[in-house]
Amino acid sequence: MAEKLMKYSEAVKQFDPVLGLETHVELSTKTKLFCPAEVSFGGEPNSQLTPVSLGLPGSLPVVNKTAVDYAIKLGLALHCEIAEWSQFARKNYFYPDMPRDYQISQYDKPTNGNGYLDVELDDGTIFRVPIERAHIEDDAGKNTHVGGADGRIEGADHSLVDYNRAGVPLIEIVTKPIEGVGERAPEIAGAYMRAIRDIVRALNISHARMEQGNMRADVNVSLRRDPSDPFGTRSETKNVNTFRGIEKTVQYEIRRQAQILSEGGEILQETRHWDEASQTTAGGRVKSDADDYRYFPDPDLVMLHITKEHIEEIKAQMPEMPRERRNRLKAEWGLNDVQMRDILNADALDLIEATVAEGATAAGARKWWLGELSREANAKGVTLEELPITPADVAEIEKLIADGKLNDKLAKQTVAGVLAGEGTPSEVVEKRGLKVVSDDGLIDKAVDEAFAANPDVVEKLKSGNMKPMGVIIGAVMRATRGQADAKAVTKVVMSKIK
Repeated sequence: MAEKLMKYSEAVKQFDPVLGLETHVELSTKTKLFCPAEVSFGGEPNSQLTPVSLGLPGSLPVVNKTAVDYAIKLGLALHCEIAEWSQFARKNYFYPDMPRDYQISQYDKPTNGNGYLDVELDDGTIFRVPIERAHIEDDAGKNTHVGGADGRIEGADHSLVDYNRAGVPLIEIVTKPIEGVGERAPEIAGAYMRAIRDIVRALNISHARMEQGNMRADVNVSLRRDPSDPFGTRSETKNVNTFRGIEKTVQYEIRRQAQILSEGGEILQETRHWDEASQTTAGGRVKSDADDYRYFPDPDLVMLHITKEHIEEIKAQMPEMPRERRNRLKAEWGLNDVQMRDILNADALDLIEATVAEGATAAGARKWWLGELSREANAKGVTLEELPITPADVAEIEKLIADGKLNDKLAKQTVAGVLAGEGTPSEVVEKRGLKVVSDDGLIDKAVDEAFAANPDVVEKLKSGNMKPMGVIIGAVMRATRGQADAKAVTKVVMSKIK
C-alpha cells in the first residue's frame, strides 16, 4: 500500500529539513586495506581473497600505507584537521558478507576530522557543508539475492555471497547535521555528492563509479517545526548509488515524514532502502546507535602516527581542485555558466579537456562530445567514457575537417566507423572512401547539371537573390554522395552567376 505523502512545497513550508550524508568512497589501491589481495572490479566471485580478508583464525592485518596517504589527501581537500595519532577499532555486527563478524573502522580517533566543503549550486550559490570526519575502514563483501525483483532481498528465495570486496579500503565521509537547506535540500545533497565525486577523481584516489559501487551514500533526513527546535528523529536510507536517487530520496523522505508529523505521528529511527523502480523508500531495520556496535580498539593494529612533515609532503603533491579547475577552463574556453553546466551534467569535462590537449579547439571538442557522441552514449545506455572512441580520435576528426578533408556529414560517418571498431579516423576515411571531393572539374560538372535541372533557381541567383543557394548546393551534394566541399561548391556557383 502506497504511503501518504505531503506535497513537497507544503512540507518545506511547515517543517525545517536537516540532512546528514555518509558517503562511502572505495579507494583505487592495488591491494586491500589489510592484506595483499588484489582489488579489481568484475573478477570471478571469491577469487580475490587471502586468509586476512576471510577473517580466518591466526591471520593478522597489516595496514596499506597507500590507503592512509589517500585518506590524508582527501582530508586536505575537505579542509579537515589531520590527526597526528589515529586508531583503528572493531565495529561488531553480524552480517553474511562480513566474514570476521566485525568491521575494522575508525571510531573516536579518526584520521580526518572537523572539515568542510563548499558546493556550488546551479544558480552559482555557494553552500558550505560541514564535515565531521572522513575515516578509513574496510568494506564488506557483496550479497546477491536470487529470486527477488531487481536483485533485492524482498521476495528472494536464496542469496549468494561474494567476498572479493571484503577488505577493500574505503573512506567514509560523514557530514555534521546540514542545516539551513530549506526547499533546496535535494539540490544541495546532489551537488555535495557530485563535488565529492569530482574531488576524489581529481585526487586520483577513487574511480568513483557509482554504478559499480565505488561510491554510495547513506542519506539521513529529519524534520523539525522551526530551526530553533532540537533535531527531529532521523531516517537513514542506505546505499543510494545514483545522484538522482539521492535527490529523490531526500525529497521523498521530507514528504513522508511531513505527512506523518502533520497527523500527530512519530518518526521511527530506522534504516530504509531506496527503490528506483517505484521511486519510494521502504523501511528496513531499527537503527542501531554507536553503543550497539561495541566499538573497541583493534588489538592487532597499532595506532597510526602521521607526522607534520609527511602531511607537508602530501600537500605538495595535491592537484588543482575541481572548482578552481572549472573556473579556469571556463575562462580559457570562453564559456558562460550554462555552457559549463551542460558539460558538467554530461560528465564530459575530462574528455573535452583531453581532446583540446590533443590539438582540437574547445568549441570543436564540445560540439562532438555533447552532440553526436552524447546521443550515441544515451542510445546505448553507457557513459561517454565507455564509448570506443578517444579524445585523440575526436581531435583527429577535427583536424581532418580543418584541413578540408572532411565535411560535417562525412565526419559523422567517420565517427560511426570509429565507434564500430573500424580503426582510427584516418583508417575509416580510407576504408570507406570518405574524402571530400575537391576536384574542380567534378564540382564544375555537378554544378552545371544542377543549373540545368533548376533554371528558375539560377535566375533568382543571377538577380541577386541568394536564398535558394541551398537548392543548388544540395543537388551537388547528392550528386557527389555528400562528399563535395561546400565552400568549393559555393565558389563555383558564384563564379557562374556573375
